[in-house]
Amino acid sequence: MANTTSGSVTFDKTYAIDDIIAEAYERIGLVGTAGHQLLSAKRSLNLLFQEWGNRGLHYWEVANTNLTITQGQQVYTIYRSSADGTSDAGVTDAGVAETIYGMADISQCSYRQYNNSTGGTQADATMTKIDRSTYAAFANKKVESTPAQFWVQRFIDKTTLTIYPTANSTAAGSNNKLAIWYTKRIEDVGDAYTNATDVPYRFTGCMTTGLAFYLAQKYAPQRAQEMKLYYEDELARALQEDGSASSAYVTPKAYYPAIT
Repeated sequence: MANTTSGSVTFDKTYAIDDIIAEAYERIGLVGTAGHQLLSAKRSLNLLFQEWGNRGLHYWEVANTNLTITQGQQVYTIYRSSADGTSDAGVTDAGVAETIYGMADISQCSYRQYNNSTGGTQADATMTKIDRSTYAAFANKKVESTPAQFWVQRFIDKTTLTIYPTANSTAAGSNNKLAIWYTKRIEDVGDAYTNATDVPYRFTGCMTTGLAFYLAQKYAPQRAQEMKLYYEDELARALQEDGSASSAYVTPKAYYPAIT
């Protein structure tokens, strides 16, 4: 007979901010926390998410969109939030208009041509990502042709995509787009303690341990080093699992011994 189980796999969906904070405090020996300690923990959790942004790519925060191309436009801007400005228009692969905010970085960009306005077949030409020095060396940055290179600049309140050459009238046709893959910023904790986090189940453990490490530095410094070791260990396992596996092929090396 099979075991009687919950039939549910939504713990990460219901693992609310107040539960995360309570668990983290318990790990450093504090219970019954309230008031300033709760606010301190929310602040630390936000700082933990900011620190994760410096750890590199997180696959659950990778997305794609297609920016509308405008003839002669050099710079396309994605703002941190709508309070900072209005991002350049985008469209999903399904043709639905969208406006993107909170972009951390752009990893790939292609010049995409559709055979009709509703999608159909497409042809992508991969654009080369360049640095500031390479872009600065271009003599005429307003030359118009088919975009072939792009440069990403990250500001406090926005991320910009600068293309070279800028699109001419043909490249900026209504069926053509800049297809980008980008990394989103992890959402803030927010004000409500009943909120869940913008974190998948693979990271719930190291998120809690990471918060315990941050809180230990303030409320139980004698346990900070211990919590750091636990945190780094759990984070390493989560990052390893967070990868996108691909097929591996092994080609044996032929060896023919000399025959005399």
